[in-house]
Amino acid sequence: MPLTHWLLAGAASADSEFRWPGPAVPPTIGGMAEVANASPPRRPALPRNAARPAPRALAPVPALEPPRAPEPLWREVLGSRLRELRRQRAEKLTETAGRAGISPQYLSEVERGRKEPSSEMIAALAGAFGLTLIDLTTLVTEDLRRRQLAIVGPVARPAARPAGPVALAMAA
Repeated sequence: MPLTHWLLAGAASADSEFRWPGPAVPPTIGGMAEVANASPPRRPALPRNAARPAPRALAPVPALEPPRAPEPLWREVLGSRLRELRRQRAEKLTETAGRAGISPQYLSEVERGRKEPSSEMIAALAGAFGLTLIDLTTLVTEDLRRRQLAIVGPVARPAARPAGPVALAMAA
């Protein structure tokens, strides 16, 4: 029995021990070529007058939304705001960095949005401009809102639903 027939007949199962189906010597190279050239079994052809199965309907393709610009990152908006504040004061990087206690190189990377400064670093930079952390955070938040509106337009917010005792009174 050729190896292909033996394998297709299921002579070896997953839980049985493999045994060679013939002489103790494995097949020759020519025998292995027979396995490599074996074609998969064919499906029986349908008679000419047989009804063919209906083709499957394709799922509808969802409408594609136009690609949106990526939302700006906090560190990028913070950096541009810090650079704007520094330029309004007509200061050099070294002057602002010296007052904040950081290197000019680090301040440059923060202004370009390359570094994500810690909250302590942001507080030091705010202090170098005579601002509180809340003041600087508010400025950056306003910049983020302006950029977001420029990207997606005004966002409709859902109406607030009453909660607590008001909701209980309305349900009664």
